[in-house]
Amino acid sequence: MYFTLPSLRRSRHPLVRVLSLLVGMAVLGVLLVFGLVVAGVLLVGGSLLLAWRQWRQAKSPAGPAAARAAHQPDILEGEFVVIQQGRPVTH
Repeated sequence: MYFTLPSLRRSRHPLVRVLSLLVGMAVLGVLLVFGLVVAGVLLVGGSLLLAWRQWRQAKSPAGPAAARAAHQPDILEGEFVVIQQGRPVTH
């Protein structure tokens, strides 16, 4: 099964060529503006998020180092023996 598209023939009429060029440039312009708007929204949103995190961090009295030191992680204790490959193990 073959999938073929119909051949696209360019018109020889100069007015149609100019109009298709203008339509193509308008589409590219809309895509460019849309991309710039998205980039601006991401930049402003990232800046606001960073400022909010800095403000929230400045509000905490002891800072992030004291918060990490106060938290006691769950410790899993055990005994481990490192076995190196290629050498016979002697115990």
